[in-house]
Amino acid sequence: MTIQNITMPQLGESVTEGKIDSWLVKVGDKVNKYDPIAEVTTDKVNAEIPSSFTGIVKELIAIEGETLPVGAIVCSIEVEGAELQPAPVASDSNVSSAILNAGVQRQQPQPPVVVETPDKSERPKRAVGRFSPAVLLLASQNDIDLAHVQGTGLENRITRKDVEAYIAAGKPERQVAESSQLQVVEQPQLNESEKVSVPKVTPSRTESVLTASGDIEIPVTSVRKAIAKNMVRSSLEIPHAWMMMEVDVTELVEYRDRIKSEFKQKEGFNLTYFAFFLKAVSQALKEYPLINSVWAEDKIIQKKDINLSIAVATDDALFVPVIKNVDEKSIKGIAKEIHELSTIVRNGKLKMEHIQGGTFTVNNTGSFGSIQSMGIINYPQAAILQVESIVKKPVIVQGNMIAPRHIVNLCLSLDHRILDGLICGKFLSRVKELLENVDKQKMSVY
Repeated sequence: MTIQNITMPQLGESVTEGKIDSWLVKVGDKVNKYDPIAEVTTDKVNAEIPSSFTGIVKELIAIEGETLPVGAIVCSIEVEGAELQPAPVASDSNVSSAILNAGVQRQQPQPPVVVETPDKSERPKRAVGRFSPAVLLLASQNDIDLAHVQGTGLENRITRKDVEAYIAAGKPERQVAESSQLQVVEQPQLNESEKVSVPKVTPSRTESVLTASGDIEIPVTSVRKAIAKNMVRSSLEIPHAWMMMEVDVTELVEYRDRIKSEFKQKEGFNLTYFAFFLKAVSQALKEYPLINSVWAEDKIIQKKDINLSIAVATDDALFVPVIKNVDEKSIKGIAKEIHELSTIVRNGKLKMEHIQGGTFTVNNTGSFGSIQSMGIINYPQAAILQVESIVKKPVIVQGNMIAPRHIVNLCLSLDHRILDGLICGKFLSRVKELLENVDKQKMSVY
C-alpha cells in the first residue's frame, strides 16, 4: 500500500486558488478513480475534485470553507501499488472533463443500495447515495428522506439548497406519514385544528438574520465572495478609463421589428437586438485587433480568436459564459447561442467549458433599463462594452428637422495599460457605423 496526495487542481484560466465548499467523502471511505471527493468554488466556476486514484481515504487535510492555492494538498489516499497512475491533470487552457463533469470518464456508479427497515409497513425504500456532510446533517435534523428530494446540482446531485427548498415547501403527505410511523413521541393534548405536523426548519448559514436593531444580516455566499474578489482585483490592478458614444439604431429597430415574429416562428427562439450588437462588435474587433487583447504582466497577448463573454444573471449571482468565434457566426447563430447559454446558466448546468477563453466582454445593461454605466473590466481582458437601453429621442436630422429616432449609448471601459483613447474611439466609431447602416453593411440575419 502507498499513500498518494491529491492536490487542488487549476480549474480555469488565471485561476490561482479554490475553496473547499464541502467534502463528499470521509476518512475510511473507499473511492474509485474519478469519483468526486469534494465540491470547490473558484472565481470562475463551481466544480468537483475527482479522485486521482482508487483506494481508501486516509486523511482530509483541508477543512470545509478553507481556501487553498492551486497545487496545495487537500487529502491523501491509500492506494494499491497498481493504482499509482494519477488521473489526467487539468491544464490552464483546457480543463479536464473529468473535473468538469465529475464522472464522464470515471467508472459508472453502482446501483443504489436499498436498505430494508425493520418496520413491515409499506413505505418507500431509501436509497443510499453520495451526499455532502451539510446535506446529510440538514436532512437528519429535519427527518428528510433524501430519496424524495429532487437534485439540481451537477449530475442531479442533491445540494443543501435543494433540501432547504424541500423543507420550505413542506414534506409530501407520504413522507409525513412515514415520519409518524418511525417515531412515537408523547404529544400534549391538541385541539383537532391544531393537529397539523409542520417540519422544524433549522436556520442555515445561508439564511438572512434579523438583528435586535431591525437590521438584516445577509450571509455572503461563496459565489458572491468570488465575484467580489475578482472585482476588487480588477479595480485595483487595472487603470480604468471610460468613453461613451451615442448610436442611432432606428434602421436596426425597424429591420428587426419586420422579421422578429417570422424568425421566432421559424427558429423557435427570439431574435434579440443583442445578437446584432455582438456581430457588430466582432467585426470591429477584427479591424482593431489590439482591443481583443489580454494583459500578461510582461507582455500583451493579442488574441487570434474573437470569443465574446456575455453577462447572464441569476437571482443571486452573475455568470459570464463565452460565445466562441463570434466573427464566424451569423446573427442567427449568435442569437441561438445567447438563448442556449442563458438557459444553461439559469438551469444551473454551467460547466467550465462554457466560461473559458473569453477575449472581450459585452454586457447587456440595457436589458434592465440602464442608459449609462461604467463596467469593471473582466480581468485580464483589455476592455468591456456596456450596451445600454434603446431609447426613443427627438433628434435633429437633415435640413435641421427634428424627428423621433431610436438612440442607444455604447459605454466602453478600457485598460489604459494596453489601450488609449485614439484606438478605442476608432473602434467605437466602427461599431456605430455598422449599427447605423444595417442594410449598407449587409448585416444579414442568416
